[in-house]
Amino acid sequence: MQATTRQITPMPGTIEETTAPQLSADDQMVLAAKADRSQFAALYTNYHDQLARFIYQRMSSREEALDMTQQVFLQAMIALDRYEPRGFPFSSWLYRIALNEINSRYRKTKNQRTINIDDAGMVGMMDELQESYSEEREELLLTAMQHLEEDEVQVLEMRFFEKRPFKEIAEIRDSNESAVKMKVYRLLEKLKGIMDKK
Repeated sequence: MQATTRQITPMPGTIEETTAPQLSADDQMVLAAKADRSQFAALYTNYHDQLARFIYQRMSSREEALDMTQQVFLQAMIALDRYEPRGFPFSSWLYRIALNEINSRYRKTKNQRTINIDDAGMVGMMDELQESYSEEREELLLTAMQHLEEDEVQVLEMRFFEKRPFKEIAEIRDSNESAVKMKVYRLLEKLKGIMDKK
C-alpha cells in the first residue's frame, strides 16, 4: 500500500493563518529601501515635510532647518541597515537623529535654541502644575524654563507643545515610557519650585 500526502490549508481565522506577522506600510518601505537604496525616495517623500517642521520648530532660520532636514535624511539613509522596527513609526527614528543633530549644532555654536511655544501648550503645563492661568504666571513659567537644560526642555516641548504621547517620546529618546513619565513629572516639580521662589 502506497502512502499519499495531502496539503492542508488552514480555515480562515484559525491560529495558523493569523500568526504571520503583518508589516506596516512603514516597515515595507524600510525593507524595500534596505534592499535597494533608490527606494529610500519613498521614505523621503513620505516624511520630508513633517521632519522639516519638527526641525524648524527648534531653529530660528528656515534655511538652516531645511539644510538640517537634508542632513538628517542623508544620515538616515547611511544608517538604514541599523534601523530595526519596534512598533513605532519610522518618523520616531528620524526625530531621534534630528534631535542629535540639533543638539550637536547648538553645542558647537553655543547659540540659544528656539522653542516654539503656543498658548494651548502653556495652558496644559499650567494645568499640570496646578496653577491658575494668568499672564503673570505664564511669564514666570517661561522664565523658569530658561533655567532648564536642553535635554529637559526637549522633553517638555514634545509633551506639551507637540502633544506627543509618552510612548512616542520614549521611542524618540531611546528610553522607556515610565522613565519619560517620571522625567516629565520631576521637571514639572522643578519648574514649580523655581516659580515659587520668584
